[in-house]
Amino acid sequence: MKRSVKGIITTQAGSLPRPADLIELYQAQGAGELKDAKALGARLSSAVTEIVRHQKEIGIDVPGDGEFGKSTTAAIDYAPWLTYVHPRLAGFAGSVPVMDAMGSKVVEGLTFGSFFDRRDLQKYRDFYTSPDSGHFGSSKPGGDIPVCSGPVSYVGYDAVNADIKNLKAAMAAAGVDEGFMTAISPGVLERFPNSYYKTDQEFLFALADAMHEEYKTIVDAGIILQIDDPGMPDTWDQANPEPPIDVYRNFARIRIEALNHALRGLPEDRIRHHICWGSWHGPHTTDLPLKDVADLLLTVHAGAYSIEAGNVRHEHEWKVWNEVKLPKDKLLIPGVVSHCTNVVEHPEVVADRIVQYAKAVGRERVIAGTDCGLGGRIHSQIVWAKLEALAEGARLASKELWP
Repeated sequence: MKRSVKGIITTQAGSLPRPADLIELYQAQGAGELKDAKALGARLSSAVTEIVRHQKEIGIDVPGDGEFGKSTTAAIDYAPWLTYVHPRLAGFAGSVPVMDAMGSKVVEGLTFGSFFDRRDLQKYRDFYTSPDSGHFGSSKPGGDIPVCSGPVSYVGYDAVNADIKNLKAAMAAAGVDEGFMTAISPGVLERFPNSYYKTDQEFLFALADAMHEEYKTIVDAGIILQIDDPGMPDTWDQANPEPPIDVYRNFARIRIEALNHALRGLPEDRIRHHICWGSWHGPHTTDLPLKDVADLLLTVHAGAYSIEAGNVRHEHEWKVWNEVKLPKDKLLIPGVVSHCTNVVEHPEVVADRIVQYAKAVGRERVIAGTDCGLGGRIHSQIVWAKLEALAEGARLASKELWP
């Protein structure tokens, strides 16, 4: 994995805006109206080539495929990072409405409410239920999701290999020597309905065994693997009532054990671990402080940790790394532009954020990133303006850190 040896290098956290014609092809596929599967494959390939080239042109050093192989049905769509995996897992059948599936659940003494009735929403219910509040993306989704009704196994080899082929071809065309691809963590998938496994942990570790296959396939192909694991801190806000922190830490520790089981045998320096506090545009006053789980984060078998740092609710948390020591062989990828606001960060603000992290952990161990995937969360025009600010901010920071 690249380090910032001569200057701060840049990346982003995954999702990028899909072209309108690619979305239309996915919509047709979802409706069973896709007349030519080859047309979707060809457009997907060319779209990945375009998005990798665009990232390089604006100054993103370690690009991704924009998660374009994860089907989406609209320009604003929060779900593909999660829903992409269901066709890749055997053992799921039937479906239940998503609102029913995400209802209350008791796990290891913690009572979790719906994804869509978190404590932040309860605290600011008038805001969240007002159609005029501008909270963007916090409305309750519809649709169905499958239920685990048999032994889980991985069957998505064709899909992940197609994604790998598209990304590697795009990297070669753009002259890029390092790129990354995202995959979901077992701990997030565990929240989905299960009618087969007797215990939550049995289901969790079965998911870990299955996802190991996707992780290994990506790493073996020479691509940097990014584990998307927002549930590690974000599930805290769904526990109601608010639990004692030691109880929640034990819950998180078990999910990390499952993730490490899924990562077994894979080189840590080819893996980065991404956490965030959700993509919805709300107050976030009930977010779990990073200081309460930073030490647990470092137990994930990864070479780099991608964290929110641009969201103003978490911007101050660079101070955590003055107390929690980052191991010498690890990297930090602070998000220095946010997915939760349409305000485009000034490059000097971006540079200041980068410099704070560099002073805390060392300049060579900081890669400038984004808080989360930007595609599907904010308008595409704003996405590219933010990424340009990220690249310019990294250049400004480099001048200060390498005088």
